[in-house]
Amino acid sequence: MLAASEVFDYVIVGAGAAGCVVASRLAATKSCTVCLLEAGPPDTSVFLRIPAGVYKASSIPKYAWQFETEPNAATANRAIPIPQGKTLGGSTAINGMNYNRGHSEDFDGWARRGNRGWGYADVLPYFRRTERRIGACDTAYRGQEGPLPITDCDVRHPLCDSFIAAACNLGLPRNPDYNGATQAGVGYYQRYIENGWRVSAARAFLRPVARHRNLDIRTRAQVTAVLLEGQRAVGVRYAQGPAHPAREVKARREVILAAGAANTPKLLQISGVGPPALLADLGIPVLHDLPGVGANLQDHYMIHFIVRVRGKTISGRGLALLREGTKWMLGLPSVLALSPSLVYGFANSQDISATPDVQIDVAIGNYSNLRERFPVLKPGFYQLRPNSRGFVRARSPDPFQAPVIQPNFLVDERDQRVAVDGIRMMRRLLGAQELQPYSCGEELPGPAVTTDSQCLEYAREAGLTSYHVCGTCQMGPRDNPASVVDDQLRVHGIENLRIADASIMPTVPSANTSAAVFMIGEKAADMILGRHPPPAMQAAPSVLALEPG
Repeated sequence: MLAASEVFDYVIVGAGAAGCVVASRLAATKSCTVCLLEAGPPDTSVFLRIPAGVYKASSIPKYAWQFETEPNAATANRAIPIPQGKTLGGSTAINGMNYNRGHSEDFDGWARRGNRGWGYADVLPYFRRTERRIGACDTAYRGQEGPLPITDCDVRHPLCDSFIAAACNLGLPRNPDYNGATQAGVGYYQRYIENGWRVSAARAFLRPVARHRNLDIRTRAQVTAVLLEGQRAVGVRYAQGPAHPAREVKARREVILAAGAANTPKLLQISGVGPPALLADLGIPVLHDLPGVGANLQDHYMIHFIVRVRGKTISGRGLALLREGTKWMLGLPSVLALSPSLVYGFANSQDISATPDVQIDVAIGNYSNLRERFPVLKPGFYQLRPNSRGFVRARSPDPFQAPVIQPNFLVDERDQRVAVDGIRMMRRLLGAQELQPYSCGEELPGPAVTTDSQCLEYAREAGLTSYHVCGTCQMGPRDNPASVVDDQLRVHGIENLRIADASIMPTVPSANTSAAVFMIGEKAADMILGRHPPPAMQAAPSVLALEPG
């Protein structure tokens, strides 16, 4: 049974980082009506608000799609969990909260692929528009009036300080702002946490306009099809579960897909838009031949170390948790208000101070093996610009069935080389004299792993996703058969249909991806509203020079 359809000017599918930004900017005009559809429930759980709740939130099916990658020989035939946000705020409600824009060359590379207006000088004003940087910064690069608060880590730990000192003495500069003039270096992460609370996309962008009469926010509303009339998108169909009646929402002007790099290509495919061979295999009529839908999947592959350490680390159990909870309620620095990773580093896997090709990520805490629980330093790294490419495919015409997700981690031999070199680089860091007072030995990979083949085998068996899924509806010129949207984010060959999420990225940024998705949402909103983009910013050299180690 199909309920009567309703009509809005714009229909947005997905309330993640970009979806919330677009909805906020459109609703703020008050000159159009907007319907925002989110498959998950409202973001009311305390686990979505307290930063330390990240350890619980991503495992709750109610708030996160419990996706897994397809097994692959290059990663020891494992199905790797890859949860994605399923609530207001999307993955910004369940992720690690690190704010990391990427390198200027990432976006200049997008522009060189034929995407006008996407070079670093073009997108910098949109990065600045999204953020409210709290702390020292160079305002040529950083914004201070946007909705998203970006703060410095307010806890310093001796283990982290020693790791930073070790990296500096090996040649990495101490960088006061990796989101400013220069990315390379080491220091504490910036994050979207304010006064001890996570600030998701929904909290920053959606909540201020949620009561606007021209914005209709519908949760538990999973979109099951994009409605096409010929080569024109006219709306969507959605349902609140497999057994619930379908409803339709029509769009006078545009449908904007912002469901993420896994769900957006799947939705297009089950709607009849995608590679004809795949649609034929699924028994779906081909409404529009677009072979790039679901191709070009990229993600960062994280390889962790576990180092047993002396002394106290960060604990979230028993009396320690009670003490930290008390500090948090008093507004004092507390582990409950920390992002999971505290320290970053941008380094080169072969020559640590050369052009970075890996991002280092450091956490501290406790670790359990089969026999005991003990304090650890947990550093890891991922290749910034992986060469391996994968895909997302609908598994069946059933919209409630999870898609096939195959990142093809480590399939490319160049990625294998960086994995081995990165393991050796991390060992040089962990063997530095600054860390020796704390170190009790390497648990993983362990001292028995020494040769290149053993290092690669460990990388295959132990690596995990960084949750930076992107590229599956890549932006590019119409004459490139692999591209899905043009540089205005309009789907090639279909009128009134745009995509605004991580799926449009031609290449993964050399960073955590949420900051770039916020930027995409800001830029998409201007395009949708027909506004001229702000002038390109040729930022001056930063006054925040790199500090010597």
